[in-house]
Amino acid sequence: MIRSVKNLNRLLTIGRVLARHDALFLLEELVPMARHLSSLLRGGKPSLSTGRPGQRLADALTELGPSFIKLGQALSTRADLLGEEMAADLSGLQDKLPPFPAHEARRIIEEDLGGPVAQHYSAFDDTPVAAASIAQVHFAITTEGREVAVKVLRPGVEAKFHRDIDLLYWLAEWAEFALPRIRRLKPVETVKTFEDSVTLEMDLRFEAAAAAELAENFMGDDNFMVPEVDWLRTGKRLLTLERVAGIPVDEVDRLRDAGHDPVGILAKAAEAMFKQVFRDGFFHADMHPGNLFIGAKGELIAVDFGIMGRVDQSTRRFLGEMLLGFLSGDFRKVAEVHFAAGYVPADQSIDSFTQACRSIAEPILGRPLHEISIAKLLGQLFQVTETFAMETQPQLLLLQKSMLVAEGVGRILDPHINMWQLAQPLIEGWMRENLGPQAKVRETVTNVVYSLERLPRLLADTEKTYSMLVNQGLKLHPDTVKTMFGDQRRKTPGGAMLPWILAAILAALLILK
Repeated sequence: MIRSVKNLNRLLTIGRVLARHDALFLLEELVPMARHLSSLLRGGKPSLSTGRPGQRLADALTELGPSFIKLGQALSTRADLLGEEMAADLSGLQDKLPPFPAHEARRIIEEDLGGPVAQHYSAFDDTPVAAASIAQVHFAITTEGREVAVKVLRPGVEAKFHRDIDLLYWLAEWAEFALPRIRRLKPVETVKTFEDSVTLEMDLRFEAAAAAELAENFMGDDNFMVPEVDWLRTGKRLLTLERVAGIPVDEVDRLRDAGHDPVGILAKAAEAMFKQVFRDGFFHADMHPGNLFIGAKGELIAVDFGIMGRVDQSTRRFLGEMLLGFLSGDFRKVAEVHFAAGYVPADQSIDSFTQACRSIAEPILGRPLHEISIAKLLGQLFQVTETFAMETQPQLLLLQKSMLVAEGVGRILDPHINMWQLAQPLIEGWMRENLGPQAKVRETVTNVVYSLERLPRLLADTEKTYSMLVNQGLKLHPDTVKTMFGDQRRKTPGGAMLPWILAAILAALLILK
C-alpha cells in the first residue's frame, strides 16, 4: 500500500512534466483519459515543447532528470514499441546536465581513494570538460606526471535511480496485468534489463573493466585505440583513464585540414564495428560522434564505456545467416533462420513470415547502395513481432541501435558510401569460416573432443553410481514404483515389460562386476 501511494505521488509529478511538454501520449492506451488529463495538468497553458511526439518526449525526459534521460536512451532501441520516427528522435537525446560543484567531486575522490586529492593528482582542473546524467569528467595530472581524464559519479544519483526504477517496475507490472497482449514484449523483463544496464554504469569499476577488455581485444591494432585504465585511481564512484587527444569524428572539415581521408576513416570504422560484433561478440553500444575521435595518425579513439553490448556465438551465427539471406534475396532462408533460432514460435506460418521478410527488405535493398540501412532493415523486422508472436531480443535491439548510430557516423564522413559495403568482404569471410562446410566439420570435431574430455568423469560417475547400487542397494518409495510401472502397464502395450528390462540391466551390471 505504501509503495503504491509513493509511486502514485511520483507518477503525478511525472504526469505534470509530461503534460507541460504535451508528451502524455504514451499513457493513452493505459489511461484513456490521458489526452484530457494533459490539458488539465497544464492548467490550460500551451505546451512548452513543439515538434514531433518523440521530440516533445525527449524534452520532458530531460527535465525529469538522470534516470529518465537513461530511460529515453533505452527506449530509443525499441522501434518495435514506439515506431522508427519516435525511436530516432529519442536516440538524439542529449545526455547532458549542468555540472555539479567541484568540491563534491573532490570529496568523492578523497572518499574513494583515501587521503587528499593532492596525494593522487599533482594538478586537478575544477572545471569539468563534460557533465552527463551519471557522471562528469575533469582533466588532471597524476603525481607521476601523466595526463589523465577523471570521471566522477554524480552525487546522489544512485538513490534517485532506485526510486525511479521502483516506479518503472510498478508500471510494468500493472501494464502486464491490464494489457495481456503486451506480455510478449516483456515489460517487466525490459525494466530489469534497463536496471542492470544502469546499475553497471553507476559502478565505474565495471566501466573500467569494459575499457580494459575492449583494449585487450584490439591489442596490436593500430587503427583502433582505447585509453589505458589507471586502476590505482579507480573505484566504484571514480574512473581514471589516460587522457587522449583527437578530432571529433563528425568534424569533417577539421579532419580534412589535418590531412585525414574521411573515406579511409569510414573504412576503419566499418572494420572496427565488424570486429567488435562478429569477431569478439563485445561491442561499444554508444559510439556516437561525441565518443569517437580521430588521432594524429588517423586511428579511431573510443571513449565512454558505460554502455557495452554482447552477442554470443549462436546469435552471431544467426546474424551472419540472416544478413547473407537478406543480401542474396533468399527470404526463405531468412525465415528459416528465425524459426531455427526460436525467435519465431514453431506454430507460426513460415510461408507468411517469408512473405513478411520480403515486404520489409525489398523497399530497402532496392535503393541505391549508399542509401541501404541494415539498421533500418532490422528495425522494421522487429516491428512485425506482434503479427508473428516474436519475443523481444534485448541483445539485438541494442545492436540495432548501435548499427544505426554507426551508419549515422558513416553518412557524416561520406554520404555516398555505405559502410557495410566496406565491411562486406570481412563479413563474407567470417561467414565462410563460421557457417561453411569447414566450420560445420570443425564444430563437430570440437563437440567430439569435448565429449571425450568429459568421458573420464562420466565413467567415474557411472562407477560411483554402480558401487552405490551394489553396496547400498537402490531404494524407491512405493509411490515412485507405482508411478514408474503401474501407469505404464495400463497405458502402453509394452509397459508390463519395463520392470523386467530394468532388472535385466541391473543383473548385467552385477555379472560384469
